[in-house]
Amino acid sequence: MASPAETSVTYEELRDLENEFEDVETEIIRQQVQLSRPLYEKREKVVAQIPNFWPLVFEQAPQDIDEYIQPQDSALLLSSLSSFSVSHFEIESGGSGDPRSVLFRFEFAENEYFEDKVLEKKFWSRRSKGGWTGLVSEPVNIKWKKGKDLTSGLLGLVNAVWEEEKAAGKHWSTVKSEDFTDKQKELKDQIEKIGLGGLSFFAWFGYRGRRVSAEENKAANEKLQEKRQARKAAAEAGESKKEEDEEDDEEEEEEEDEIELEIFPDGDSLALALSDDLWPGAIKYFTQAQEQELASDDDFEDDDDDDDDDDDDDDDDDDADDADDAEEDDEEEDADARPAKKRKA
Repeated sequence: MASPAETSVTYEELRDLENEFEDVETEIIRQQVQLSRPLYEKREKVVAQIPNFWPLVFEQAPQDIDEYIQPQDSALLLSSLSSFSVSHFEIESGGSGDPRSVLFRFEFAENEYFEDKVLEKKFWSRRSKGGWTGLVSEPVNIKWKKGKDLTSGLLGLVNAVWEEEKAAGKHWSTVKSEDFTDKQKELKDQIEKIGLGGLSFFAWFGYRGRRVSAEENKAANEKLQEKRQARKAAAEAGESKKEEDEEDDEEEEEEEDEIELEIFPDGDSLALALSDDLWPGAIKYFTQAQEQELASDDDFEDDDDDDDDDDDDDDDDDDADDADDAEEDDEEEDADARPAKKRKA
């Protein structure tokens, strides 16, 4: 087996091949979105006639979604969620953007928790100058009613920090912890106090992700295409294209593993689960909810039947006891009615 040092294949060629696979996958997603759109529109009209369709779908959500839904979240969703949808906003109306960018729309009836009737959250598919690709977002505020904030104030703090950073032009990941503003310090303290394990599903609306702007994404994609074209041209000419290592080193971004001020670190994973699993599989999850309800009804009826059988057995026992008592009474009455035998003198 040839070692990496003996082969003529370069890492750049492997990376280009991987990028070509990614291009094909992107095109497949684009076509799938276009082809399935009429079906989703048809489904929307049908399920609008089914009471509690989306609440039941969320009730049967797969584990990678359900683990983020706390009991109070579930109560709110079951009682108030009226509609849910996912759209690929960058390619709607013939757009040429990334089909992986998604918009989530939740519609709610009047409820005791917040004033909003509609909550929307966008996720943009971005590429950084260092080569990272993934989903990024912006925090969405929720108008909680007094004393009903399921995020315990975290969502409001995230939005306050977001507005503060936009005004200052500085992302928190570029600032050392000791230089945090008062709001950033407060947010950090609150995250540490509450912990991330029992956080409300609605804290997901505060997810931000990495700091990759639309401008950086565009520049990174253009540069990637330029490099691929240059390597392809060099290969066709039988030449070797030397990578500009120094320039790449300068453009390498620092890893943003720090999650000090991220209230929902798995926000992108949850977004993918919602868009790629729950949304296309909604009918399946609704059917499972119905089947589970029927099974529960059958169990309930079986319990009733068992109770009835027990009652019948008790009645039979009572009837038997009554019969025995009646028989004894008859014997006593017969004995009283019979003339007494005369005693011999």
